[in-house]
Parts: sequence; C-alpha cells; structure tokens
Amino acid sequence: MPVPVPQQRSASAAETSHGDLTLLVIEDDPAGTTITVPELSAAAGTRVRVRTARNLTEAARLLTDDVDCILLDLALPATGAGNGPVADPGTGAGSGPEEKQLSARADELAALTHVLRLAPHHAVLALTAQDDTELAAEAVRVGAQDYLFRGELDARVLSRAIRYAVERKRADIAQHQLTESRLRAQENARLERGLLPTPLLDGSGLSFAARYRPGRSRALLGGDFYDVVRTPDGTVHAMIGDVCGHGPDEAALGVELRIAWRALTLAGLCGDDLLATLQQVLEHERQSEEIFATLCTVDIAPDGRQAGLCLAGHPAPLLARHGRPARLLPYEDGGPALGLLPRARWPRRQVELGGAWSLMLYTDGLIEGRVGTGGSERLGQDGMAAMVNSRLEQGLTGDELLEAAVSEVRELNGGELTDDVAVLLLGRDPERIRRWGGSAPRSHPASVDRPPSSTPPVRAAGAHRPPL
Repeated sequence: MPVPVPQQRSASAAETSHGDLTLLVIEDDPAGTTITVPELSAAAGTRVRVRTARNLTEAARLLTDDVDCILLDLALPATGAGNGPVADPGTGAGSGPEEKQLSARADELAALTHVLRLAPHHAVLALTAQDDTELAAEAVRVGAQDYLFRGELDARVLSRAIRYAVERKRADIAQHQLTESRLRAQENARLERGLLPTPLLDGSGLSFAARYRPGRSRALLGGDFYDVVRTPDGTVHAMIGDVCGHGPDEAALGVELRIAWRALTLAGLCGDDLLATLQQVLEHERQSEEIFATLCTVDIAPDGRQAGLCLAGHPAPLLARHGRPARLLPYEDGGPALGLLPRARWPRRQVELGGAWSLMLYTDGLIEGRVGTGGSERLGQDGMAAMVNSRLEQGLTGDELLEAAVSEVRELNGGELTDDVAVLLLGRDPERIRRWGGSAPRSHPASVDRPPSSTPPVRAAGAHRPPL
C-alpha cells in the first residue's frame, strides 16, 4: 500500500534553511500520494525535504548524513541490500506454533532490522496497518523511535512524529554517549588508582603522608611520580620525580620510571648507579628525545639519623628538625635531569637528619605558582619554606600540613595550578617509636586531589603523622 507522502522536487541551496528537515521514505509504491509537500512543511513549521526509495538498495544510496528521519513501511518485502532474502521463516527455529509465530514476526521486521543496522544514528518511524498494534509495538521494541498507522496518517500527525522521533533519537544518542563516558571514566579511575604507589615502610618506624594533584582535568595520574620502600637491610628509600609535560603519555612514562625505580632499589642499586639505569629506561621508553625527567632520591639509614641525597635537576627537599625552622637541603652538587646528557653523573651527598625530624619531598608544581598582585612573581623554594614554617608554628603536621600547604599555594596563585603537584612527608619521632615497640603502624597510600570540574576525588585512608 502506498505511503501518502510524495517525492519532493530538489531544493536549491538558497531555499534551504537552517531548520530544514529531510525525510527518507522507504516503500515500494511512491506513485499514489494524498499529502502534498507544502502541506507537510506547513504542518512541521519548517521546510521538509522528502526522498523516496523503493527498496533497501536504493535507500542505502539515498541515506546521507543530512537525512534526519526514516519512514519505513513494514509491508516492504523482506529484501536485503542485494535484493536477496533477509530472513527465511522456514529455517532455524522449531516447528511448533510458538516457534512459527516468532519466526513469522522476525520476517515481518526483517526490513526494519536491516534499516537499523544501515542507519544506527538516524531516527526511524515504522508505518503499519491500523489493525496490527502488536507489530507496531514490536517495531519500537526492536529499535524504531515511534510507529504510525496508515489510516490515521495526515500532514499534522506525520510532521509531529518526525520532530518527536528526531529529538528522541538525539536524546538516546546523548544518553548512550554519556553512559559510555562514565564507564570509561570509571575504568580509567580504577586503572589509575591501581598504578598509584603503596608505600612499603613496615618496620621502619617512620611516618608517611603524601598529597597528589594531577594537572589534567578528570585524571588521577599526571607526569609526577613518587615511591617509598624499605629494603631488607632496614634502609628506607624515597623518591619523587617529574616528567616534563602533562598528558597521558607523560603520566604513563612516570609510572614506568616509578616501577623501574622500585625494582632497581629492591635489587640493591642506589645513588648514581640507580639513576644511570633509570636514564636508560627513560631513553628507551620516551616518545621523543626532548622528553626528560627530574628526580630526587633519598636513602635513610636504618637508625634514621642519616641519609644520602641525589638530585637530578630536581628541587632540594625541605628538612625540619624538632624545635628548629625548616630549611632546604644543599643542592649545589646535583646532577642534570634524566635524559639530557648521555653519560651524566649524579653525586650522592650525605645529610645529617638527627633524632626527630620531618623531610618533605615535592615537585616544582608546588613552587611555581604565582604570588603577589598581578601574579608577576613565583612562590619559589624560599617562599615555600616560609609558608611551611608558618604552618609548623601553628602546630600542623602530617596530612594537615600538606593539605594546608597545597591549599595555600592555590590561593596565592589566584586559582587552580596548571602543573602537576606531588608532595610527600617522611618523619621520625623516637618517642612514638618507643610507644610502638620499635615499629610504626602500617602506612597507607597518599590522598589524591583532583582539580574541580572532574568527578569527586578518591581519597585513600590517611597516613600516620610525622612528629612536627
């Protein structure tokens, strides 16, 4: 039976308006029509361009990106793109009445399922006889946006159905994309949480706290990385580094360097030998020869009173002894960043820590924020040291100290920091060690701080506080 929609003359570019709609009618007899194009356009409130196809092969040729909606006559013979049978109701299912009914229904909807595969991003209207409500409902269940009955079809009904189907399809696509985006974000978050380090400090007697904030929106990992492990001889090794750049490639390289550092440290390497090997890893794994990484490593003696320090183009740590202001450790003897010079050396400097102390390692994201009127100056290492000392005078320690420091840096910057920020705090308190019988409670992963406009941050359990 013919669909009461005519073929439309081709419109010129000047006649086409921004709100035009294009309808593709798929039915086998386009000759008999009762509704004119002007009537359909007037009912829709805008120009409606109509294309007609007599079979699925012709429909595939006429289906372009500018088509907004497809009107498919379910009475169209079940022929595929090659004009061959799409489904054979006499094969596949069993021979009982119910199986035959299901097979017959699938054959009636074969053209619709073919169109849905052909046009997954287009709105589809199914046209059927008025007495076949069950088939119409099944068409919507299969994937059509709506159905129409031939006997009730007029310009007003058709134009309203077209607009409804188009908007519903847009909403379905948007919801599908939103769901996929959420699933990807959840998967990425689970992956990135699994790549964050878990400190290995059991039996060391040292406290640990850390704060991590990636510069990328909606991310848990940036180009900054850190780790802390205790080797069998009782030495505690800590590391913090920064890969230049802020994208996912830099984040992946940071994870590779952290894992390599842990493996090499547990294998017994330290100081210059370890950094030279890490440079080889970076040179093999980086995407470009321009990529480099800064690094700071500290190895703390088993008695906790001395440490070895190696700097590879990285800011020097901040040391606070009990009852004394925090001060920067010497950095004059540091070596170049990893990846800059092929046969570089990294001297190891011996540092006296004392009995009770806190040692803060950080990346340059913490000191490169702007301060002052107009934001013309950087906070710098001296400004950071003064800021930390003021917080220590307030009695802040551990996680509270790091949280306050990062928050103040943001405030001084006048908004969110663009660079990644990683900061960790190791501490030793002899009184606390005696209370725990020579050991400290188990350490926990660092808190992860995401910038605004991302999903809520994942916060791990708080670590134990240092003595200051």
